[in-house]
Amino acid sequence: MAPVSLRPQKTAMLVAQRIVADINRRGNTVGDRLPPERVMLDEYDVGRGTLRESLRFLELQGVISLKPGPGGGPVVQQPDATSLATTLTLLLQFENAPFRTVAEARAGLEPMMAQLAAERMSDEQLAALKSSVDTMHAHLGDQEVFLDENKRFHDIIAHGSGNAMFGYLIDALLGILDGSAIGIDYPEVRRSAVHKAHLQIYQALEARDPAASSAAMARHITEYLRYAERKFPEVLAAPIVWSNV
Repeated sequence: MAPVSLRPQKTAMLVAQRIVADINRRGNTVGDRLPPERVMLDEYDVGRGTLRESLRFLELQGVISLKPGPGGGPVVQQPDATSLATTLTLLLQFENAPFRTVAEARAGLEPMMAQLAAERMSDEQLAALKSSVDTMHAHLGDQEVFLDENKRFHDIIAHGSGNAMFGYLIDALLGILDGSAIGIDYPEVRRSAVHKAHLQIYQALEARDPAASSAAMARHITEYLRYAERKFPEVLAAPIVWSNV
């Protein structure tokens, strides 16, 4: 049996890179339609199969959506952290890494994010953070609301750091380490403790105090790890698998 050539896959990737470069060059924004297939075939000088493979790859990455039917075709989208979460999950799964890996990564990253956010967060982001803290407090009896606000709180700080890498990393890590998905339960007394920690972090950020913000976040993540290790050690020790994303 002859070896399978990797040339078509390599060509499709190069075409995908050219398509993204042209999106940037033209200044396309979300919702813009890309040229029709016949134009792209001529422009990139490839076969229909290669072009469609390139477009499917970009669709999986969240760069475009493919609208079917007359008047359809590729439409520019805004990528999110979904593809990053999937890629990280697969990498960690093949390393047999436990969920503790993600929790430890947060412990290293989030204090730094909070330190930067104290200096860089906009007034609008601070207001959104206060809204999250208040909403969590008003719905402490509802775990679903608690989990939503817990994620929103950390997302706002990550993006408020002014470092896009941190924003996407936390989106991805929280997508992997979702307590409701992997079996970590939060009784109301624990939710109250998390709310108190969020309030302290918010107050340090509002005061624009980088050191206090970093320290408050470090305490919060450390307390979370201690709680999970004490109550749910088997969950943190469980191997990461793709189905949990």
